[in-house]
Amino acid sequence: MQALSRRHFLAGAAAVAASTGLPGAALAATKLRFADVTTADAPRSLALTNIFAKEMGADYEFQGYFGSTLFKQGTELVAVQRGNLEMAMLPPSDFAKQAPEFDILGAAYVVRDADHLNKIFESDVGEEFRKTAREKLKVEILAPAYYGARHLNLKGNKKVSKPEDLASVKLRMPGGESWQFLGKAIGANPVAMDYAEVYTGLQTGAIDAQDNPLPNDKLMKFYEVTNQIVLTGHNVGFGLLLIGSSVFDKLSEAEQKRMRDIAKKAFAWSTAEYLKQESELIQFFKDKGLDVYEPDVAAFRDYAQKQYARSPLSSSWPQGMIDRINKL
Repeated sequence: MQALSRRHFLAGAAAVAASTGLPGAALAATKLRFADVTTADAPRSLALTNIFAKEMGADYEFQGYFGSTLFKQGTELVAVQRGNLEMAMLPPSDFAKQAPEFDILGAAYVVRDADHLNKIFESDVGEEFRKTAREKLKVEILAPAYYGARHLNLKGNKKVSKPEDLASVKLRMPGGESWQFLGKAIGANPVAMDYAEVYTGLQTGAIDAQDNPLPNDKLMKFYEVTNQIVLTGHNVGFGLLLIGSSVFDKLSEAEQKRMRDIAKKAFAWSTAEYLKQESELIQFFKDKGLDVYEPDVAAFRDYAQKQYARSPLSSSWPQGMIDRINKL
């Protein structure tokens, strides 16, 4: 009888804790494990930890893992699908491994800038990509996160003015067919390498160059092991914040909207930070002794467009999508 009374007491205490917000209620918080390749002090990371996580509140337990400390680059999507991870920030090329329609978003010179990126995902074009992610990948796209325009960052002093100047350059690109083709589309010889290994790769000569937005170049200190930055602007770096459908679908419509709105707010802040950094970093790199200059961007654009037109990659692009994106 004593044991029975004790069980009733414990059960009642747990129920009271859950209903009154006492410590026991924390057990009901929705766990949001998040993984990304970049550092914890990057603007997009700070946006998640300082804005998104805080504004989502105590009902959610956001756990951020940065610098590929939980999953290697390129494995996060499968981890979310298997339930080993709730959230991730992925470039369109990672989506394209399972849904080729996303390839177009990572192609050279398709997304023009931060404003254009937001217009895409606020339009019916963006909704089509969300629907594809939902139906094919079982994930929900919450918001795009701008990282900055990608530029070439090279060792050596040979000037690069046109794609042909990159013919013998070993350019690090993330793994995956789309990323590797992007390297070829601007004339280089792409080499697959994890983001965390790029600094050492440049230092040892395993690669001759890498391409990233300028803020990333500073964060990862690539300027210490390179000599020049060529302002090609060949690709707008961005990620798509996603959450597994198995988690998202359990939320009410109001809570789903709140999550989207908070994600947009967080990345509006980080976008402003990235744009500010980009405007200041050219002088920073020059002060570090790097040669920073613009090549013949029109030549790069024409070359890239021809490469994509000849490639089977463009066959996966939704009919008429490039025209719809260009009009936004």
